[in-house]
Amino acid sequence: MAVRIGELLLKERRITPAQLQEALTCQKTQGGKIGHHLVTLGFVRDEEITSILSKQYGVPSINLSQFDLDPGVIKLIPVETANKYQVVPLSRSGATLTIAMTDPTNVFAMDDIKFMTGYNVEPVVASETAVNQAIARYYAAPAAPPARIGTEKRPEKKPAGPSANLNSAATLEMVTKALEESAAVVDDDVELLEELDQIDVSSLEKQGGEAPVIRLVNLMLMSAIQKGASDIHVEPYEKEFRVRFRVDGILYNAMAPPMKFRDAITSRIKIMAKLDIAEKRLPQDGRIKIRFAVDGATKEIDFRVSCLPTLFGEKIVLRLLDKDKLMLDMTKLGFDPEALLKLETAISKPWGMVLVTGPTGSGKTNTLYSSIAKINTTETNIMTAEDPVEFNLVGVNQVQVRENIGLNFAAALRSFLRQDPNIILVGEIRDFETAEIAVKASLTGHLVLSTLHTNDAPGTISRLMNMGIEPFLVASSVNLICAQRLVRRICTQCKEDHPTPPQALADAGFTPEEAHQVVPKRGRGCDRCNGTGYKGRVGLYEVMEITEELRELVLVGASTLELKRKAVDEGMITLRRSGLRKVIEGVTTIEEVARETVK
Repeated sequence: MAVRIGELLLKERRITPAQLQEALTCQKTQGGKIGHHLVTLGFVRDEEITSILSKQYGVPSINLSQFDLDPGVIKLIPVETANKYQVVPLSRSGATLTIAMTDPTNVFAMDDIKFMTGYNVEPVVASETAVNQAIARYYAAPAAPPARIGTEKRPEKKPAGPSANLNSAATLEMVTKALEESAAVVDDDVELLEELDQIDVSSLEKQGGEAPVIRLVNLMLMSAIQKGASDIHVEPYEKEFRVRFRVDGILYNAMAPPMKFRDAITSRIKIMAKLDIAEKRLPQDGRIKIRFAVDGATKEIDFRVSCLPTLFGEKIVLRLLDKDKLMLDMTKLGFDPEALLKLETAISKPWGMVLVTGPTGSGKTNTLYSSIAKINTTETNIMTAEDPVEFNLVGVNQVQVRENIGLNFAAALRSFLRQDPNIILVGEIRDFETAEIAVKASLTGHLVLSTLHTNDAPGTISRLMNMGIEPFLVASSVNLICAQRLVRRICTQCKEDHPTPPQALADAGFTPEEAHQVVPKRGRGCDRCNGTGYKGRVGLYEVMEITEELRELVLVGASTLELKRKAVDEGMITLRRSGLRKVIEGVTTIEEVARETVK
């Protein structure tokens, strides 16, 4: 066994012959397994040994450190038996008990446990180190019950950060392989609210309906909800199939399902989203709504699904739309007091245009919804055109844009003007036609809210002119422009001082006085933030109110730089300055501000 593991490690170039020889020497003098010594000497990681064991034994593998085990399941196997056979019970589903073992070929251990518990035993392989740690953790003292969603176990280890190593797919594959075979997520706990009635392609439907695939997709969705992800990326490559989560704006690897499940997983998601599973050449968009149990109550969450054909299959991105996380209180979004006052003043005006700008995923929709919630009264008629409608707002007439039948933003806007509106929200101004109608609507007694993709607030003026809108129309219609970004918050549980040289602070944009006084904070890393030092996000805002002086500059064709200088002179807080204020307040770090803004 030992030599075989060594040979596999050598073959995959994970260790050198000299390292293997040193580990074998330690094994001869100290005993134990070769894998344990390789990890102890620091030649390989624990996850790599587990991957090799999985290949050697031909059974799924698992990383025990990524799971919180149920104390009720732990009690099924006594501590003496766990130590004797080096096993840890993982989960129970019906008459099947899934256990993690260092040696899944030990049929005597499995028979003993089967006789002792009365359950059928399903083994998965785990490293010796991980099993010993799990035994010490769960059998030493009664474990506190983990927060549970359905029957899924909560991972607690640090997720890979922005520099996640994609070569460590072994670690990711461990989790997926084990859970697809075990019953870590029971299908009955996740209820699809809108299932497709009939699928014409019987083979794809059969693949997508197989129990392991359903469990795996349910696991993926529930795991993303647990970790607070905003997006799920399902990505096929030539020799790899990976799933990534975006948490607090950063993508990291979550799973690496086996390649043989690629088509089945894709089909399952498309069936749930009511998409055509036979169409693999064109992009498709859909929606999934699921209901699941949490803390004894049921909760519903929507997933916006986008399917895009790529070279090696269809890439699917699911955007999580959790109504409970929709922040409609503008005072809690992170606005500076003076910026918030300007925005509230602009949206309280009876006409004009308020634009929110920023890249995809910067919180523009949340800001617009918060603005609407602020001015949504029984006396106002609010119409919105969105692509897609992300959240349903009470008292607001929301229209889903459908380009394929000709219902685009421009067509929706024209219809709105015949619906006696007070306030119009346009999801995005993408072209001249939409911009022209929105500008004219704002000049004829309507308040128009919309978004644009620009880098900063002053640049929005140039963007509108580049679309073909005349300068005098821009100057007359636009009341306020709000550019925004999202940065990660420092975890409040592990926040600590992080003294930084004054020169570095000055380079970041602090004044000389501030550079000698400010002591930035950072997160040390803890269980609450999964070791990242960050938990949650906060907005940075650059609010430019279009004053009379700025209107005159727009009319004479001033450049973006000139507009910015004038706006700053009039008190505009730039994105960088807004970020530096958050650093002074200890809300975020200089690294986060530098990542999202420029001086």
